[in-house]
Amino acid sequence: MMTPFCYFVGLDVHRKSISYCVKRPDGSIVREGRIEAQRPALDSWALGLKEPWCGGLEATICSHWIYEHLKPYAACLQMAAPAKLKAIAAAKRKNDRLDARVLADLLRCDMFPSCYVAPAEYQLLRRQLRERAFLVRTEVMFKNKIAGLLIESGVPYETRLLHGKRYFAELLQQRAALIDEIRPLLAFNRTQVEGLREMDRLIVKQLLQHPLLRERVARLQIIAGVGEITSLTWAVETGQPERFPNEAHAISYCGLCAAQCESAGVQKRGPISKQRNRFLQTTLIEAAHFAVQHNQQLRAVYEAAQQKGHRQRAILEVARRLVRYLLAVDRQYFAAASMAAA
Repeated sequence: MMTPFCYFVGLDVHRKSISYCVKRPDGSIVREGRIEAQRPALDSWALGLKEPWCGGLEATICSHWIYEHLKPYAACLQMAAPAKLKAIAAAKRKNDRLDARVLADLLRCDMFPSCYVAPAEYQLLRRQLRERAFLVRTEVMFKNKIAGLLIESGVPYETRLLHGKRYFAELLQQRAALIDEIRPLLAFNRTQVEGLREMDRLIVKQLLQHPLLRERVARLQIIAGVGEITSLTWAVETGQPERFPNEAHAISYCGLCAAQCESAGVQKRGPISKQRNRFLQTTLIEAAHFAVQHNQQLRAVYEAAQQKGHRQRAILEVARRLVRYLLAVDRQYFAAASMAAA
């Protein structure tokens, strides 16, 4: 079969440098080398490729901006899922030059394990929402530190009210003699909690008002038990629902099913897979616990599943049903938007 590309380019990406290998369809090397991972260097390098070329790079923390920068220059640019690059991970000889060659060969032989790359606008939104998740974890850490300092000093407190502004101020006044030595530490931790909480609210407010998310998130919240954070996480992490060919694919991406292991007609099932979007997995399981209390249909699903087995498996079944609901509503929204645009 004839290929429309004159060159196949493998890019082994690192923070400071990029190793590349340019091959023809017959496998012969045109050139290879290393360039700096900077935009001017990428521009001058890409302009040197005069013929149509297909490029491939591995998904890393620094791959996305390189992908977006080189995309206008390439006839085709793909990003590979690291978990599927066995050809590189299992090699006896491994260095940047050989890795770039392997990536070029995988492209040339049409065996490159490409993965979904979210549009640039969704990548920015995803970065903001994941920063918000980090802030929440950090806020919990400081709250636990406040409680730990009080416990170490033998200061009794009401757990449910401890992190309220009024109760915390009253506690400092009433127990002044006991907490005098740790007062600066308590004040510092409290300041961090308030600052993180304010930043959390600001990020959520900005995301809810974003043109790409405002109407979409409002539509997702018509599902009883689905709130702002669940709908935001679904919209930002999935990007576009057409990337999922079916519901099972979406459930697998969310990490709500076990990996399949079948051989000689014998099937083995283990725990839920580690190959997943961990942000969606955590959010959906938390949302399932909440939705059971506010959605009668999901409550019925939970009770029916609980009769068959463990309650945690029942929560997983609720989370899977929640994915089906979210995907159905999302598809309806995008279908209506495309019809309106037409």
